[in-house]
Amino acid sequence: MTRALSTPPVIASGVLSGSPQPVLPAGGGLLMRPWEPADAPVFLSAYQDEELRRWHTRRPSTGTQVLEWFDAYRQDWEREKGGHWAITRDGTEVLGRIALRGLDFDDCVADVAYWVLPAARGAGVASRALSALSVWALDEIGLHRLELDHSTRNPASCGVAVKCGYALEGTKRSAALHDDGRHDMHLHARVRGV
Repeated sequence: MTRALSTPPVIASGVLSGSPQPVLPAGGGLLMRPWEPADAPVFLSAYQDEELRRWHTRRPSTGTQVLEWFDAYRQDWEREKGGHWAITRDGTEVLGRIALRGLDFDDCVADVAYWVLPAARGAGVASRALSALSVWALDEIGLHRLELDHSTRNPASCGVAVKCGYALEGTKRSAALHDDGRHDMHLHARVRGV
């Protein structure tokens, strides 16, 4: 069912799907690019890391499943529902993942999510990628608000969010189910022009 709005969409349809998903520079030799089939082994191996598994309960179990995810990522772009990038060093070595999800052109909002491989943690990879994606989404695409949530037990993610201008807006009580039970989730947001 189509929603009848009294206000027109701020962002016109086709702003994403009308062109290929971009490669975005993130400073310090980092490039964010669409996922490629050759990335499947490193993507799959990322979900073997205990730290990453602590925060991500949706996990691929085979290389075939990873390729299905990559195909769904391409479809998200074509349907203007989001974008998913590999965070890389110079476009080759994969260091992590960042995504813009749940894109809503009516309200001009989206969610962001990311992870970084163990060897790249603590080097500013997540913060540089999040800053670059945020500027692109807010200033170039024209979104108004980006939201980011994480477990209150994940201070590293909280630090990245705050460093990148995502104000802590509150705590969503018992909002997400993790392997060790329900977690309260911090809600952060970055708003264009604020």
